[in-house]
Amino acid sequence: MRLYLVPSPIGNLGDITYRAVEVLKNADVILCEDTRTSYILLQHYGIQKPLTPYHQHNEHKILAHLVEQMQAGKTFALITDAGTPGISDPGFLLVRECVRNNIPVECMPGATAFVPALVQSGIPSNRFVFEGFLPLKKGRQTMMKQLAEEERTVILYESPHRLAKTLDELAVYLGNERQAAVCRELTKKFEETRKGTLQELAAHYTANQVKGEIVLVIAGKE
Repeated sequence: MRLYLVPSPIGNLGDITYRAVEVLKNADVILCEDTRTSYILLQHYGIQKPLTPYHQHNEHKILAHLVEQMQAGKTFALITDAGTPGISDPGFLLVRECVRNNIPVECMPGATAFVPALVQSGIPSNRFVFEGFLPLKKGRQTMMKQLAEEERTVILYESPHRLAKTLDELAVYLGNERQAAVCRELTKKFEETRKGTLQELAAHYTANQVKGEIVLVIAGKE
């Protein structure tokens, strides 16, 4: 009876620990966001285990059932499409329910996109705040105003089709000259980290559309 939270590679399939592979091989059931995405990883490491979809659209519905199975003695491993479960991905609700029911929970160390982005950005990493994805509509301006006063380094996730707009808005609220870095496609063949002011980055990504997963690292207010 146990729940393992297993970080999965954010791009390069080699970025998984030996222990994580062993945990996945020995789990009774593997919970995953998208079975098609997870199948590629599991096939790469020769892991053949039952897969159960667990994502934001069904996590409330199957929560009680999963807890009952673990209470009956099964060991579950939770993976997401990329990175550490619970960090801008499903996981929190299941962990909270396991804690409430005295089911052991163990989160393994491993890939998380914002850590390499922060460290390689050249922006201070001794104090930082991770905000995940900004609200799309309600609360977006309020969040921008709060970030404008934040003295710690700010880390955000963003999708490629919203990147230029978000950089434009950040430049308005945080100031054109605020230093930032856009980290894209981390660990993959076309990995890119571009540094500059918010104004410079907004102009670049307005003129150049990009693809891939994106992490924004923004200097805090001086």
